[in-house]
Amino acid sequence: LNEHHQNEVINYMRFARSKRGLRLKTVDSCFQDLKESRLVEETFTVDEVSEVLSGLQAVVYSEVESELINTAHTNVLLLRQLFSQAEKWYLKLQTDISELENRELLEQVAEFEKAEFTSSNKKPIVETMKPKLAPLNEGGSTELLNKEISRLQEENEKLKSRLKTIEMQATHALDEKSRLERALQDLQLDQGNQKDFIKAQDLNDLENTVAALKSEFQKTLNDKTENQKSLEENLATAKHDLLRVQEQLSMAEKELEKKFQQTTAYRNMKEILTKKNEQIKDLRRRLAKYEPE
Repeated sequence: LNEHHQNEVINYMRFARSKRGLRLKTVDSCFQDLKESRLVEETFTVDEVSEVLSGLQAVVYSEVESELINTAHTNVLLLRQLFSQAEKWYLKLQTDISELENRELLEQVAEFEKAEFTSSNKKPIVETMKPKLAPLNEGGSTELLNKEISRLQEENEKLKSRLKTIEMQATHALDEKSRLERALQDLQLDQGNQKDFIKAQDLNDLENTVAALKSEFQKTLNDKTENQKSLEENLATAKHDLLRVQEQLSMAEKELEKKFQQTTAYRNMKEILTKKNEQIKDLRRRLAKYEPE
């Protein structure tokens, strides 16, 4: 992990250690309360010892169950934060539940925790800001594609702005042409042949200006079309990559389900359920003899 993500992991481990310490103190207090309140006599009968242990078992069971439930719910909130950030990028994160029981990885985490929290020179991590992280997929191709799409969209906006400016210039030129034509018509009434010369010259200049604007306008349209084609090709490639990843996810889920069905725990559970079903059927047959309705 990079430095930022490693700091996030250390912060979560610090939170988990504090919660674990509080719960252990609670369990210790349960035993201490039992010693102070119940163990006041020198001798106890078997029934009294059994009663004391049963009460202690109920209290400890409740404390441990409460902590396990709270830990599970805390982890759900943590996953929710990560998934929410991923959905903003239209990503689907994948978790491998089997890796949570990998003894080698668990031992590495334990060593990492020991190294981080037992060193006297380790300074606490203080973060003034907690930015939302931009999730990456396996090769970072999605982020690069998103950046390229953003760049093309910005360029497309610039081309639209430029096109709008050229259209305004063309409109202005056409208005100018109309104004000159009207002026030339007025001059024809007053100056005769001299007006014809001026009209021809002005019209020639104006036609050259309009031709130049049309050429630039056409060039801008061609550039915009090429950029749109490039963007569509990039989007199509992204869709193909997404379909391929979804297919890989589906295959991985089927493989995981197949592996789970082959485990000893699954077979034992299936055996137990089969026996329980047979017992229920037998009890129903026996009950039907006495209560037909």
